Amino acid sequence: MVKPDIAHVDPAGVHVIAPNFKVRLSGVTSTIIQLVPIQNSLHQKVAVLGPGLPPHLPHLRFRDLWKLWKRPAGHSHRIWHARRNIEMLPGIVLRDVLRIPLKLVFTSASQRHHSGWTKWLISKMDTVIAVCEKTASYLERDSTVILHGIDLQRFSPAADMAKAKRSLGLDPQKKHIGCFGRIRHQKGTDLFVDAMIRLLPKNPDWVAVIAGRATPKHVAFEDDLKARVIAAGLSDRILFVGEHKNINDWYRALDLFVAPQRWEGFGLTPLEAMASGVPVVASDVGAFAELILDGVTGRMVERGSLDSFCDGIASYLADEDLCQAQGSTALAHMRENFSIDREASAIGAVYKSLG
Repeated sequence: MVKPDIAHVDPAGVHVIAPNFKVRLSGVTSTIIQLVPIQNSLHQKVAVLGPGLPPHLPHLRFRDLWKLWKRPAGHSHRIWHARRNIEMLPGIVLRDVLRIPLKLVFTSASQRHHSGWTKWLISKMDTVIAVCEKTASYLERDSTVILHGIDLQRFSPAADMAKAKRSLGLDPQKKHIGCFGRIRHQKGTDLFVDAMIRLLPKNPDWVAVIAGRATPKHVAFEDDLKARVIAAGLSDRILFVGEHKNINDWYRALDLFVAPQRWEGFGLTPLEAMASGVPVVASDVGAFAELILDGVTGRMVERGSLDSFCDGIASYLADEDLCQAQGSTALAHMRENFSIDREASAIGAVYKSLG
């Protein structure tokens, strides 16, 4: 199989460098992939550096980094926008040791007290972005809060819900409740399965859909969940459909989405669901409370509590109109506040604030 050519660019035309020094796909990597084309459509002149990114993005070569000593036309410096510790440190070396004219920006998604090493790295940044207010509260310095946005064209409601369900092999006569993401304890997949085992027998019109995969060390966890489903006699109503690249199509087939995470840095799945016109029942972790309007676009419930999840979900299973009404409100909320264009513009304003 022939690999597509990578779009290498001349550093002379680059104003912002987005390093990505982690090969495995992660939420940070996904953010870079989505943001860079939008940023460049806004003339921010961003190029990526590192592995694990698609070839169509503008790439800098490591061997061309020496060219960064020459300032870009009309500017005194370039921006090095790091999102991990392993990307902050090289930026510091380039700026402070090699004296390359750079300003360092760090985006933090962490919601825990930082180690001394991380605090030191963050202290060397010229400015810091936090992905939500909760994240900002763990930073021991000023930051600019910029909530993530998503592609509202990719994630959008189905024009024909019955057709959307049929295209995925789902019964269009049934209602569907989904839980998407990695299958593991941290993500609360077991809470979703146990809630469905308790609620579905009383709600025969509903089917649960679990989309995502378990990495090798979590396969036993997934196998145990499947065994619980079989023991409950619900194999035809709690579906494990695996990992899908067209996950936007699966959101369009849902009537309700559940985000049962026990821990989350930010969490994009509620945004993706709401942009698809689907209300969300979510645990109070990550940025979820800053994304969901409780009782308006979904419901916030207690982290890790099966009873709380069941109570939060039950009202939607019993009321089709509630799902539709809150789904419509969620869509309007997304379009007004959470486009990826808004996020890219806000990041551009941070770059400009550095001079």
